[in-house]
Amino acid sequence: MFLTYFADTVNGMDRNYRPFIMPVTWLSFIASLQVTSVKDLGDTEKILSVKEATENLITEADDLFSENKYKELYELLYPYKESNDVEILWRLSRALHHMSKQQCHNEEKKRYVFEGYDLIVKALQLNDSHYAVHKWYAIFLDTRAAYDGIKARVTQLPNVKNHLLQAVELNPKDATTLYILGYWCYNISSMPWYQRKIASAIFATPPTSSFEEALVYFCKAEEVDPNFYSQNLLMLGKTYLKLEKDEKARYYLKLASLYPPQTDDDLQAIKEACDLLKNLEKQQQQ
Repeated sequence: MFLTYFADTVNGMDRNYRPFIMPVTWLSFIASLQVTSVKDLGDTEKILSVKEATENLITEADDLFSENKYKELYELLYPYKESNDVEILWRLSRALHHMSKQQCHNEEKKRYVFEGYDLIVKALQLNDSHYAVHKWYAIFLDTRAAYDGIKARVTQLPNVKNHLLQAVELNPKDATTLYILGYWCYNISSMPWYQRKIASAIFATPPTSSFEEALVYFCKAEEVDPNFYSQNLLMLGKTYLKLEKDEKARYYLKLASLYPPQTDDDLQAIKEACDLLKNLEKQQQQ
């Protein structure tokens, strides 16, 4: 529900985890300089070296993310989890989110979620003007609240959307945030009666949305970055089905069914798209 799929499909380490040993390279160079103040260094070149080393660290982290190597990414950034660099903190949170999606054991999953939540809370306190911080805070706000029950999760619904909207305002070209907003709207519109009853008991005016609003965000995401995510294509198809526009639904479901799979998300989208296409064909033959 809500962001369930993104969070569960979007604190701690494995039992067999062993602390990552940093090589004596530019990575450990950053750590060694953290104990020395800029004033003590008195050397512009060294300051620039720290900046360059941090940029190299971020580049390596992003390369690992693009290769879906989330555990390696976590191990790379873990030595800097106590830093005040939000670029490191939100990337650590992102890695933990994806590690939680891959984790089958509930306790391990929970530890990843809680650790990621704590890191993104710290990042938000340090910088509330960073789009990625708001995006990942919204995701972890939902997944963290899920462990406190449905009432807690419903209570956080407006906050989740508000942080997603702030992320879009700060970076309107981030397709993933637009997708998550569309997913939020779709799930609010599809909310079952018992969840609506809980929402009505909590809020004077429960959060509302529509499939039309969901469609706006899914379309914007596709405009910003065409074919960027199999799930966005799937959700376009599902939303058009809700709006009874079968031809447009069939078009996007076909795209989703033919998406080249790279992740479990892709495989799930392909399977669901194929199933929906079969149902459409059956309905057409009746």
